[in-house]
Amino acid sequence: MKILIIEDETALAKSIGTYLSDENYLCEYATTFAQALDKINIHDYDCILLDLMLPGGDGLRVLEEIKEQNKQDGVIIISARNSLEDKIKGLQIGADDYLTKPFHLPELAARIYSIIRRKQFGNVNIIEQNELRINLLAKTVTVNEKNVTLTRKEFDLLLYFISNKNKVISKSALAEHLSGDVADMFDNYDFIYVHIKNLKKKLTEAGCDNYLKTLYGTGYKWEI
Repeated sequence: MKILIIEDETALAKSIGTYLSDENYLCEYATTFAQALDKINIHDYDCILLDLMLPGGDGLRVLEEIKEQNKQDGVIIISARNSLEDKIKGLQIGADDYLTKPFHLPELAARIYSIIRRKQFGNVNIIEQNELRINLLAKTVTVNEKNVTLTRKEFDLLLYFISNKNKVISKSALAEHLSGDVADMFDNYDFIYVHIKNLKKKLTEAGCDNYLKTLYGTGYKWEI
């Protein structure tokens, strides 16, 4: 799962990023209004953490741009501005949540999880597909009630495929999802092939049907 942290307080941004990385999120950063616009114009995110007071512009304008582009990224406003007017305006524009500084990082993580779960998985904690069962909260996978041990990347890939079921996903989209804005620095997609190969092998050996299809020259699709 990929998070964009739009925050000009470097120490706070790094603190949030470190905590969320330990929770299996891939974090990217923007510290100015211009950087934030560049990021949202190029990439998609599972959730965006948006400070309102940014060098070069107002964070609410970033939110307006997200909505004008009809992007589906979840947005949590994190701001020291605790006015009712800001909260109402942010939520009216389309923010999913509003958290006033200072806040506890576990609470932030819980709100991020809630937004992603609601947007991608219909507000459920358990995803079941025939013999496959995924516990989003515990981050566990079972096939026919047999535990399957996945790495962070493999678990993230599995969720990404299921949240985009029956859609063709290109190798470049997978690379960006797993590696963020450094994906274009790779010479090839070998790291994608390795993660997918290992994921398919573990699921198959546990008795899972072959839902993940390889479309040669195009990408991959999770079929149900």
